[in-house]
Amino acid sequence: MEIEQTTIQLEPRRRGFHLITREIVAQIPSLSVFDTGLLHLFIRHTSAGLTINENADPDVRTDFSTIFDRLVPDGAADYVHTIEGPDDMSAHVKSSLVGSSVTIPVRHGQPALGRWQGVYLCEYRNRGGSREIVATVIGTRK
Repeated sequence: MEIEQTTIQLEPRRRGFHLITREIVAQIPSLSVFDTGLLHLFIRHTSAGLTINENADPDVRTDFSTIFDRLVPDGAADYVHTIEGPDDMSAHVKSSLVGSSVTIPVRHGQPALGRWQGVYLCEYRNRGGSREIVATVIGTRK
């Protein structure tokens, strides 16, 4: 069993749900040498999240934004933590709902995602800036 770890830098993105599967795989060159194992992705931020979901229909991304903004609106009158703007506290709550990590099986040097699955960066801030993900691969080499 071997372990490889790398830090992935993501370019700043607008608020929304962004498929990042290809970008993640491209920034983990050592992934291709693993036959079987696990890929763990952890985002190092409290106002963004990671999830796995539908990767084909872009309407899914639009619907995610609509639902999350309805569930946890920006600038609610009863928020106390408001120093960083109206999208700050709502971003923290949304991040906790989705979570900060995903774990994916690795098979033959690739994430063993389902046919219609992709990894999403869930950006909850209007100007979240660049994001950093720690990627850890644990497994057996080819």
